Amino acid sequence: MTEILACAGGELTAAQLHDILRLRVDVFVVEQECPYPEIDGRDLLPGTRHFWAQGEDGAAGYLRVLAEPGGVLRIGRVCTAPQARSTGLGARLMTAALEYAGGAECVLDAQTYAQGFYARFGFRPDGEEYLEDGIPHIPMRRS
Repeated sequence: MTEILACAGGELTAAQLHDILRLRVDVFVVEQECPYPEIDGRDLLPGTRHFWAQGEDGAAGYLRVLAEPGGVLRIGRVCTAPQARSTGLGARLMTAALEYAGGAECVLDAQTYAQGFYARFGFRPDGEEYLEDGIPHIPMRRS
């Protein structure tokens, strides 16, 4: 079973950041056809925590946890490479992120089709559905 790796933003090596960014661009920009500025300036912040699993060709799955105002943590950029889907890797990444979060309140913006996945981890809808880059999303919260 692939190990889940984790580190703070400033601890990422150049090679790790490259693999993570390549996976995120491959999934969100190329596969989902959403041209948007993927590099948002938050990856290297000290309050950002990265979780990923290495595959044979780089990062196989990934998510990040951002420190938001008021002590809330934001989970985002959750993705898996096509060859790693339906393996439980996404659930393992979420479990690791929530263990890191402890009792902190967490929020995320789920692609609507994945709402059931996040509900398994205690997330509930927290607002109206909206379109982002042509994909339906819903804000979710875990208290």
